[in-house]
Amino acid sequence: MDTSNSNLKYFPASDFREAVPKLTDLLTLLVKSGGSDLHLAPHTAPRLRIHGALKPLQDSPELTPADTKELVYSILTDAQRKRFEDKHEVDLAFAIQGLSRFRVNVFDHRSGVGATFRAIPFETVPLEKLNIPKPVIDLCDRPYGLVLVTGPTGSGKSTTLASMIDKINREQDVNIITVEDPIEFIHTHKRAQVIQREVETNTASFASATRAAFREDPDIMLIGELRDLETIEEALRIAETGHLTFATLHTNSAPSTITRIIDIFPANQQPQIRTQLSNVLIGVIAQQLVPTADGKGRVMALESMLPNPAIRNLIRENKINQISSSMSSGQDDHGMVTMNQSLARLIQEGHVTFEDAARRSNNVDELKEKHSHLSQVRHTTIRPVPSSRPEQRLAR
Repeated sequence: MDTSNSNLKYFPASDFREAVPKLTDLLTLLVKSGGSDLHLAPHTAPRLRIHGALKPLQDSPELTPADTKELVYSILTDAQRKRFEDKHEVDLAFAIQGLSRFRVNVFDHRSGVGATFRAIPFETVPLEKLNIPKPVIDLCDRPYGLVLVTGPTGSGKSTTLASMIDKINREQDVNIITVEDPIEFIHTHKRAQVIQREVETNTASFASATRAAFREDPDIMLIGELRDLETIEEALRIAETGHLTFATLHTNSAPSTITRIIDIFPANQQPQIRTQLSNVLIGVIAQQLVPTADGKGRVMALESMLPNPAIRNLIRENKINQISSSMSSGQDDHGMVTMNQSLARLIQEGHVTFEDAARRSNNVDELKEKHSHLSQVRHTTIRPVPSSRPEQRLAR
């Protein structure tokens, strides 16, 4: 990985750690293997997640409780060690010079200390190289509104958001404030000013940071995760008062995202929240990473909901179950696509197998139908010709 970029001079010295040699070797192997995660736990060999599959390192001995504690404690500051020993878990991020940045969760369990390391590149991937549809990219140019990027853990949400923020940073004269736990991608000041705040290091909580943001003259706000009612309430208020707001949720589809936000509020508030959300929401991007058919990587399947008047009305009237149908019919006119449409397209183009796509579909019968329809259209309108499969940039 090339870390000679001059942007590295903006990384605080405290971001870089000198891990014990064994941990450095394991993290180097993770990066060079193109893996996403390193898992350490007592009584098992270190494991790497590569292309979505978690496998133990061959010929590596099992770690003892003392081994994992030594490896993990080598990258903790005194404050992080105290926080871990008080709370039995801690989130942090650090970098190794010349290698990569890493997000880490350290946790206590019945066998001792465990940790999961997620590799994060020093540089953000340009948004245009993530194969994200142009209508979604255009959300970065909207003056205000709420954009939600959703999906399961490890689906590339952080990569997508970092790329969107970087696009704004390169092209607009604005003030961007991010609240993260922990800070993952580092953004330097370009055309925009970027202020990054980390929960517990720079602020007490997501909610307190979003409340304070109103006094910090933001144009763009990124909230790392909508964890609770108070943070969601503040996110809606920030978007409603004329700011472009980005946030994430661990949901698998646009309709389930709407339901999750509304259901977190008491029943007597839900009609008001539905109205508020229908007015400020400008995009929901639900994404999953699917193993490629050749087994050499993963490719993004992406659902995009860009609310039109019909969908806003469905949200207000609590007809969430009709949103997917409206999205399907709005693909051509409004740039929307459902997860099954995206998966069917990936199958048809030979990027993924039907079996892997079906594991990520919430309606396999519908996926079969959409795949069958695409196959019929292809066979009746397109004369097959030899061609090489276009290379896709994979989100981590």
